[in-house]
Amino acid sequence: MNKTIEIRELGSKDYKETWDYQQEIFKDIIDLKIKNRREDTNLETPNYFLFVEHPHVYTLGKSGDISNLLISEEKLAEIGATYYKINRGGDITYHGPGQVVGYPILDLENFFTDIHKYLRLLEEMIIRTLAEYGLKGERSKGETGVWFDVGTPFARKICAFGVHASRWVTMHGFALNVNTNLGYFDHMIPCGIKGKAVTSLNVELGKKEIPIEEVKEKLLKHFSVLFEAELKQKTED
Repeated sequence: MNKTIEIRELGSKDYKETWDYQQEIFKDIIDLKIKNRREDTNLETPNYFLFVEHPHVYTLGKSGDISNLLISEEKLAEIGATYYKINRGGDITYHGPGQVVGYPILDLENFFTDIHKYLRLLEEMIIRTLAEYGLKGERSKGETGVWFDVGTPFARKICAFGVHASRWVTMHGFALNVNTNLGYFDHMIPCGIKGKAVTSLNVELGKKEIPIEEVKEKLLKHFSVLFEAELKQKTED
């Protein structure tokens, strides 16, 4: 089992371009697994964790409802946003500047074969990171993600999740609102859940801006512990 995970910093990149890049890595890992089984070899499968920031974009999961996007194609263009229907789980979400978006592309057979455990560990990574800022992140029963003040009229979501897996290989991941312009969430019903607010780290802390790299370092620290993984860094050109 290979528990080394290569961290790739993609910077600011178009959603579709990043999606294609994920698909390429995802397919390469699956092809290697198929080859191993067909040829009875035991070549190690690699693991990756991509960090990226997207320009304004709305994405709809495979089981999502387009009616949860509340604006027209013309309005999308007006606010400088794009829209894609994609192959992850979940409903509609927003990505944009000021978010930390993470896409772990892992062969879970290197770690454990339990997709629910995988999601719970990703949530735990966020919860532990928020705790370092003195904030109590929580899970909400039946609603994937990390929230504040669950079960109260003030419930609000700070991190959305949506994953896809095949042959125990994962793609897509999470979007943590750090310095996000929350006005873009007004154009959708976040994750298809009515009556729930969205928040960001800088709003919760009452600060103008939180250092993005600082947040990433904390996320990776907790990720490596939870997945018992060794991380190595690679910067994309």
